[in-house]
Amino acid sequence: MFPDSELFAIIEAERERQNTTLQLIASENFVSRAVLAATGSVLTNKYSEGYPGKRYYGGNSVIDQAEELALSRACALFGAEHANVQPHSGSNANLAAYLAVLEPGDTVLGMRLDQGGHLTHGSPVNVSGRWYHFVSYGVSPSDERIDFEALADLAELHRPKLIVAGATAYSRIIEPEPFRRIADSVGALLMFDAAHIAGLVAGGVHPNPVPFSDIVTLTTHKTLRGPRGGCILSTSALAQVIDKTVFPGLQGGPLEHVIAAKAVAFYEAAQPEFAEYAAQIVRNARALAAALAGEGFRIVSGGTDNHLMLVDLRTFDPDLTGKVAQEALDLAGITLNRNQIPGDPRSPFITSGLRIGTAAVTTTGMREREMAEIAHLVRRVLASPGDDRERKAVREEVATLCSKFAPYP
Repeated sequence: MFPDSELFAIIEAERERQNTTLQLIASENFVSRAVLAATGSVLTNKYSEGYPGKRYYGGNSVIDQAEELALSRACALFGAEHANVQPHSGSNANLAAYLAVLEPGDTVLGMRLDQGGHLTHGSPVNVSGRWYHFVSYGVSPSDERIDFEALADLAELHRPKLIVAGATAYSRIIEPEPFRRIADSVGALLMFDAAHIAGLVAGGVHPNPVPFSDIVTLTTHKTLRGPRGGCILSTSALAQVIDKTVFPGLQGGPLEHVIAAKAVAFYEAAQPEFAEYAAQIVRNARALAAALAGEGFRIVSGGTDNHLMLVDLRTFDPDLTGKVAQEALDLAGITLNRNQIPGDPRSPFITSGLRIGTAAVTTTGMREREMAEIAHLVRRVLASPGDDRERKAVREEVATLCSKFAPYP
């Protein structure tokens, strides 16, 4: 059936890797068979520039039904007035949102990268930081939580046109109401980047930013457990300008097979069992953070309220970098990513910390008991990151653990 044996052997090798190693990257998850089926469906064959009922190609009557289903499900799931499901990624969704409401050089407040923000929140190496005048806010040094007093002062001083809430490496609840209040005080629009927490919002374990925001962007492949892609939710007042910015302003033909898979993900997230899944993600994250602290690691901000945690390696071993730790753990079958911590003296490529997430392992059925085991395995590797024998021993134990929770047996 598949004559390209070389390529499909690579795919099989990746399936085996996912089945036999621990996936702790906060931005990853395991999709359902239904999401896989939709992503690999015949919808990939259809070109459909434009929007339902307003396509530039013929033959889109069936495609229109799929995209309309995704749109209606997204709006219902999050209580939004308008949705656009065509962005290919979260970064594309963010850029489209900026293009819709900003002009080059406009002032924007966004979370700094080393404080937990994303590249698209104004990093100077990203188009967001090159095209717009981003002013960065961050966390308080005392508790490593968002400093709303400092944020309000920055807003009053710089009078931004837009304030961006949301993060990629922040382990606490991000309350949308204080952001709305600060934005209103200076006449700014509010955009909430919910890429990481979209599934937690859908599951009812994180406040919904939609009622407080002019624009909410999200990805469908993290805690939402859908295909890789982006989505924009907005007020009806911004619907037309956002749609025009996504197409024809930024993208061409949408990936309708992925949009269909997004519709599946929205459907799955609306089921009662998804709420329990989201709650278990949080329980697992808290259990893993506590277990890691018990193994001698410092958890940034002292814990977590969501699906991820940041580990400061310096109290465990001042010479151990995030890069070395990530590579050693990878060889032991524990996949996560290095990450800067607030005020990190090391570069984003080296770092002093690790970011760890529990969405994927929760999907496989792991619970608090397994989180304690994972923390112990992490400590064993990082106590002697260059010890090949210990890495191999841990790798065998990881494989044994994962054999009980394989996502794609």
